[in-house]
Amino acid sequence: MASAAKEAGNEQEAVESVVVRFAGDSGDGMQLTGGQFTLSTALAGNDLATFPDFPAEIRAPQGTLFGVSAFQINFGSRAIHTAGDQPDVLVAMNPAALKVNVDSLKPGGLIIADSGEFGKRNLDKAKYETNPLEDGSLAKWQLLAFDISALTLEAVKPFGLGNKEALRSKNMWTLGLALWMFDRDRQPIVDWLNSKFAKKPEIAEANIAALNAGHAYGETAELSGPVKQAALPAAPADPGLYRTVNGAEALSLGLVAGAQMADLPMFFGGYPITPASAILHHLSRLKEYGVTTFQAEDEIAAIASAIGASYAGTLGVTSSSGPGIALKGEAMGLAIMTELPLVIVNSQRGGPSTGLPTKTEQSDLYQAVYGRNGDAPMPVISARSPSDAFECAIEAVRIATQYMTPVMLLTDGYIANAAEPWLVPDMGDYTEFPVEHMTQAQEDGFKPYGRDEKLARPWVKPGTPELMHRIGGIEKGVDTGHIDYGSENHQEMTNIRRDKVLGVADSIGDQEVELGVAGGKLALIGWGSTYGPIHQAVNRCREKDMDVSHIHLRYIWPMPKNLGDLLKSYDHVIVPEMNTGQLKTVLRDQYLVDAKPLNKVSGQPFTIAEIETAIAEALS
Repeated sequence: MASAAKEAGNEQEAVESVVVRFAGDSGDGMQLTGGQFTLSTALAGNDLATFPDFPAEIRAPQGTLFGVSAFQINFGSRAIHTAGDQPDVLVAMNPAALKVNVDSLKPGGLIIADSGEFGKRNLDKAKYETNPLEDGSLAKWQLLAFDISALTLEAVKPFGLGNKEALRSKNMWTLGLALWMFDRDRQPIVDWLNSKFAKKPEIAEANIAALNAGHAYGETAELSGPVKQAALPAAPADPGLYRTVNGAEALSLGLVAGAQMADLPMFFGGYPITPASAILHHLSRLKEYGVTTFQAEDEIAAIASAIGASYAGTLGVTSSSGPGIALKGEAMGLAIMTELPLVIVNSQRGGPSTGLPTKTEQSDLYQAVYGRNGDAPMPVISARSPSDAFECAIEAVRIATQYMTPVMLLTDGYIANAAEPWLVPDMGDYTEFPVEHMTQAQEDGFKPYGRDEKLARPWVKPGTPELMHRIGGIEKGVDTGHIDYGSENHQEMTNIRRDKVLGVADSIGDQEVELGVAGGKLALIGWGSTYGPIHQAVNRCREKDMDVSHIHLRYIWPMPKNLGDLLKSYDHVIVPEMNTGQLKTVLRDQYLVDAKPLNKVSGQPFTIAEIETAIAEALS
């Protein structure tokens, strides 16, 4: 585990942070195990960050390498910004889980393996020629292997379950051991099991028995060396109400809060796609806040229905991932031409085409900024973390309604699925931005494409007396909104739509330096979920007196007005991003700065060490 000093007279080890990864088959309940361990960790007051890593197959063949599901959590008594580079503890429920994950484990780290699953058939599926628990190949790590399957069957025997059903409880046995190792309270898990299986009390009791048996194993077994209890005090935190959220949940709450602040009902039109589907699931439970959800027959119908809702005076919202965003492209152009407010959430995943459905990537920036036919500008903003997704959702609603434009909000698979503690904000601290639909014409007559100081046209509900107007995808006449194919009119309307979006920069403020100072030898500029590893890497390097700073963008388009001058104040600029250099290209184009790429497209987030290495090389 992390560097530790034994407390005098106490067998517990005091540590600052620990990284634990649970890994097994997609049917082994690793995400559920990790989620419940996260709950107990949050209740203990530790700061934390998680990384659920799903297999791409819905249910891959059992025991295969491509069917491994993992859940990693980094938790501690200090501020946590990432899910951790390397696990201190790996819980491997079968040979495939061990093979896929063991090389990520820290040297000297602890492997807890279910030896009951290391039979010849499972070893063959994982491409092991010999049993790694017995052949010495794991010598650089600590190894604790025992038959979790048999111990689980013994624990749940009194409940009369069949073998297959009984073995479903072994994730709870493993969770019980983990709760003992890190001195966690079992009661919240017991309460959750009783609630989840209220209609099947025998299943709840069996799982509770497995949980308690795993905990007791840690308490009573004579385990010399590998397993010790570790004490992690609560992390310092500002006073207030905290809860654990993942990115999809925080973003959903932010959309609802934004709609409330705009004094609008909200319509969400969506179509299921990984990893965006969770937003539809969360919003469907919030009907009492004026939210209507609609699962459409396809992606085009989903965005078209949301545009229709905006035309009717409601806040239209739609969501998808890269392939679905591509299908929505023509309709985005319609929303830009009609100048209606619309929020489009893109939970990015690995591409192109179907790509890597369950893996994270940042490869849709070009698609967000440029990916429509014609000159079709649209504001683009990006969330840096699960809790930041709440703030970004509110900001997307504000921009959409104040500037009468669609807005794209970028998250990714990591943000959507990862969880962290969130200080629930006091909504009284936010400035509301209520929408006023036009109800009567101006003194000089109704101009459906007339403009206010933000170049936003009026928002008129259909059926409003004396305010009838044309709407659609064909070019509109300046002010009148009549169909107009004239060359001068098209030039002027194209310029207006461009200037309106660029004008968003007037309301977003200057770009700040997250860590470090303006000007110096090196700046790392990132966006989205790279925030955590960049911030930690820059912090570590600054502690070594390296001249490096961290800048992180929320506003991808338009960019803050001072960004060009800020970037030119550094000798060197590096852009870490999980693509082949998309933000780097935009920065070079806009500011003529020699930004250098640091790219990763493995489906996995950056590690802190990877970015530290790039900083050291740039400054050497």
